[in-house]
Amino acid sequence: MDKIEIRFGQRVKEIRLKQNISQEELAFRCGLSKNYISDVERGTRNISLKSIEKIAEGFRINIKDL
Repeated sequence: MDKIEIRFGQRVKEIRLKQNISQEELAFRCGLSKNYISDVERGTRNISLKSIEKIAEGFRINIKDL
């Protein structure tokens, strides 16, 4: 089984592509950097709950949907 960081990153990328937005647009909506979003999607960053909340808000979805 993949590490949680990888599974979470795959889910973020899946939602981003479904919403047809770029990493740059998502980063802008979240108040995070494009590099940070890229790291999350690749599973190379262990992110905080605050950042998870920002990403959910950027997608305009509930945290549970991530």
